[in-house]
Amino acid sequence: MQQKLIYQGAEAIILQKGNEVIKQRIKKSYRLPEIDEKLRKLRTRSEAKLLEKASKVIPVPKVIKVDEKTKEIVMEFIDGKKLSDNLDNFSLKKQKQICLEIGKETAKLHDIGIIHGDLTTSNMILVNLNGDKKSTNRDRSKFKIFFIDFGLGFNRNKIEDKAVDLHLLKQALEAKHFQNWQELFNSILQGYSESKNFKETFERLKKVELRGRYKH
Repeated sequence: MQQKLIYQGAEAIILQKGNEVIKQRIKKSYRLPEIDEKLRKLRTRSEAKLLEKASKVIPVPKVIKVDEKTKEIVMEFIDGKKLSDNLDNFSLKKQKQICLEIGKETAKLHDIGIIHGDLTTSNMILVNLNGDKKSTNRDRSKFKIFFIDFGLGFNRNKIEDKAVDLHLLKQALEAKHFQNWQELFNSILQGYSESKNFKETFERLKKVELRGRYKH
């Protein structure tokens, strides 16, 4: 079966082969070969473990196989659409429902000590659960949001890291979904309020944002 290139980034290339996705970590020529080998091996192992841990609480691609020798993770292909390209196509009401769900899922992720590290709508896949991809009333469709690409993720339970994760998401909304970003982020916070550390994380988020303003 032929492989199809889905994405090529600085750290990895993503290929699709049937119902599977293969993530291959790219060699870095500027690093010493033995260091590069070790880093790519560790990051492949780490991402696979994060995906398996996250799968217990939120929708993520199922890990099928991990090959540390070739630095590959084979996962199930999620038949949906990248949220960053589709969120703005919905009514504001539906966008807020989706963002509410994003907040809830992020809270679950943080509550088990996983920091995504690159929390943006580009790393979320929206799946229509109605089965009709050509449905004329998209606002009434049921959906599920899959979080993908845990390549920059890590295990840590610090409030600071959780606040930074949310700050990255806020910046992504401002940049990509600028028309309604404030309302959308408020919906995310509403969903995130289910986190056991919501109050502390929200307070730290304000401090993270202040630090960002002082840098500019």
